[in-house]
Amino acid sequence: MTGEPTTALPRESLEDLYENAPCGYLSTSLDGRIARVNATLLSWLGYSREEVVGRRRFTDLLTVGGRIYHETHFAPLLRMQGEIGGVALELVAADGRRLPVLATSVVRRDEDGEPVVIRTTLFDARDRRTYEQELLRARREADRERDRYQRLATTLQRSLLPPALAHVPGVEVAAYYHPASVDEVGGDFYDLFPLAQDRWGLFLGDVCGKGAGAAAVTSIARYTLRAAAVHDSDPRAVLRTLDTVLRQEDGRRFCTVVFGVLTRTADGCTVALAGGGHPPALLLRADGTAHPQDLVGGQLVGVLPDARFVARTVTLGPGDTLLFYTDGLTEARIAADRSRYGDEALLDFAAAIAPMGSADTVKAVRGLLTGFGTGLDDDTAVLALGVPPVSGA
Repeated sequence: MTGEPTTALPRESLEDLYENAPCGYLSTSLDGRIARVNATLLSWLGYSREEVVGRRRFTDLLTVGGRIYHETHFAPLLRMQGEIGGVALELVAADGRRLPVLATSVVRRDEDGEPVVIRTTLFDARDRRTYEQELLRARREADRERDRYQRLATTLQRSLLPPALAHVPGVEVAAYYHPASVDEVGGDFYDLFPLAQDRWGLFLGDVCGKGAGAAAVTSIARYTLRAAAVHDSDPRAVLRTLDTVLRQEDGRRFCTVVFGVLTRTADGCTVALAGGGHPPALLLRADGTAHPQDLVGGQLVGVLPDARFVARTVTLGPGDTLLFYTDGLTEARIAADRSRYGDEALLDFAAAIAPMGSADTVKAVRGLLTGFGTGLDDDTAVLALGVPPVSGA
């Protein structure tokens, strides 16, 4: 009998194969406490087995952002599906180094189908991170080509905005993003997403600066706000979480944000708001008046230790509309002397169009922005919530 020659391999014990595998292995109890870990992962992190087994949970090995993501996304999906794979996380070594990994976890069950242990495999993603950084470098070089950069900027800008806003029964929602330039990615962002039955989270904000750096912070801010709201939906607590995350970054980027929790009521809704240095929302009442909803005293997010954020609650009844906007609107240059449009002019504009539903309000603001022409120096995001008037009223 002929065939391909075979090569004899040395015998390997299962224990040796586990301990010295080219990837990290760990097993945890259902509450996340580490019950077993292989030598490969210990060598990556610089811990002894005694420092980890029975003393730490898997989340103790993650960065702050990783812990938030694990609690709000990774763990819930694992419980529902029984497995989750290819998730990018960052571990923190004993000496403080960050180790990017790709994590795959499965839930092992006993003969009765009851979950008993979680097994996780971790692959070293440092080479992949280096590759990603190389891609970013190549992207910066490609910026020299204007046409290619415009296409890239447009695509990236769209990825930072939600493809669609959540549907809120009994509430009309509309939004608009107006880029000041096709050459640079802006830092304005907004979203509306479900939290629980009859409750939705919403935010609108503006990152300082433009370009790829602002886009990176915008992405961090959007996902942090959504994740933090699932963990604790108190508006000020959500802003404090974002503040903590941004201050752990390079410290050169900050943002203004207003975050809210919308709750349906019998004849409309309430919106609990918290503001961090952001312009006031405008409440267009059904009686034809307009009122700024000040959050005076709220401080910039990502700059100051122990930043202060101010809260208030707004009630919307039939025919009312609440308008959020970024400061590109009020800072537009409108005259030959380059004077700014200003808060008072916007309030007069809102009073002139009230009462008006969300879609028509955003349409009116869109026309206002278009009329500014080259006087619009900054991107502008607009988000409006409105309760339709009672039929026949």
